[in-house]
Amino acid sequence: MGPGEDEAIEGDELSDEEVSPDWTPQEKALHEAKVKAKAKRRIRRTSSRDSTRESESKEIPAELPISPHGRCNDRRSRMGKGRGLPKKGGAGGKGVWGAPGQVYSYQEPDARDPNYDESAQGDTVFQKVVPELDETGLQKNVNPMVKEYFEHGDTGEVVALLRELNLGSEKPGVPRIAVSLSLEGKASHRELTSRLLSDLVGKVMSDEDIAYAFNRMLTELPDLILDTPEAPQMLGQFIARAIADHALPLDFLDRFKGKVDCEHARAALDRAAVLLRIKREIIRLDNVWGVGGGQRPVKHLIKEMNLLLQEFLISGQVSEAERCLRELEVPHFHHELVYEAVVLVLEGSAEGHVLMAVKLLRALWESGLITLDQMNRGFQRVYDELPDLSLDVPHAQTVMEKLVDLCYQEGVITQQLRDQCPVRGRKRFVSEGDGGRIKQ
Repeated sequence: MGPGEDEAIEGDELSDEEVSPDWTPQEKALHEAKVKAKAKRRIRRTSSRDSTRESESKEIPAELPISPHGRCNDRRSRMGKGRGLPKKGGAGGKGVWGAPGQVYSYQEPDARDPNYDESAQGDTVFQKVVPELDETGLQKNVNPMVKEYFEHGDTGEVVALLRELNLGSEKPGVPRIAVSLSLEGKASHRELTSRLLSDLVGKVMSDEDIAYAFNRMLTELPDLILDTPEAPQMLGQFIARAIADHALPLDFLDRFKGKVDCEHARAALDRAAVLLRIKREIIRLDNVWGVGGGQRPVKHLIKEMNLLLQEFLISGQVSEAERCLRELEVPHFHHELVYEAVVLVLEGSAEGHVLMAVKLLRALWESGLITLDQMNRGFQRVYDELPDLSLDVPHAQTVMEKLVDLCYQEGVITQQLRDQCPVRGRKRFVSEGDGGRIKQ
């Protein structure tokens, strides 16, 4: 039996003597627990002290410092780990620049370094990076651009906008989008598209890019026909105009000889070949789309409107008159139609012509083809020239008043415009012997 056990037995005996008979069972249990814990601590302390003495007498070498001060200055690990070498190979520690004999090379300055000085690094160059467009981005940017171009017709603005985009490999997509939109539009849109293709070459893209675009459109003709049945003929005209404008290589048609299986593509290429043979001596095929919109001479537009009115007086078809007026594509010149219609009625002075003219003006007003401003300008022009018209047509004043009243009743003109109509002069007798006849 060891000494620790003897002490534990003595502690138990003492604890029994110290127990008071007046304690409660809980106090006795707590006291016994404290005594047992104290005995365990004594046994553990005694056993560790004996083992330390035995190990020191057997294993500790004589040269190790035994004093506490010597062990505190020992830099070796107290856990028994490591190889006993200096930390970081002798290059560590406070105020140490590195291992002896080490030479440091130049290191790039770190912008996150607190001592980093941006002004000492030279001039800073900022460059704008525009990401390359994909097919979806191309559609999103070019579609509204082309539609706006159909309104203003300025190719320089389109070129400037395209230069701001990073088209990359999507350059052939621009002609495809422009041609596709013009196929669904009007003749004036196709004329503007041909001009745009001619101006894009050498500024934004090359003729090979446009050739690749037309090659794609030839293969997509079966899909284009679903929306535009005349797509093969129109695409052939586009090809002929582009070759004449040097927007396509001169050997573009020769590349497809004997290599086209689609009948629609063959029809488009045949159409282009025929146009080029007909216009062999003309450098540009300027009239391949006709002259549309405001590019037509004023005399030509007046002649077209007169023919439209005469055809309407014969047939009475309002829908055909509306179609012809839309095809002229001159909404800013519709006041001329109002003027010509009123003058035609005044010169004819037939009851049926007055009613038909009112019917036509009412239909055009309700459809929105003739706006309030155009209607007012047309009638105002007739009011200004009514004195001269009365010299050739004596009853022009009477017919004009009747026409204005009917138009006001049908809601074609406003009350203000009706009140502006010149009134007939004061009635007077021709002579005393005329029997009261009023001079017309």
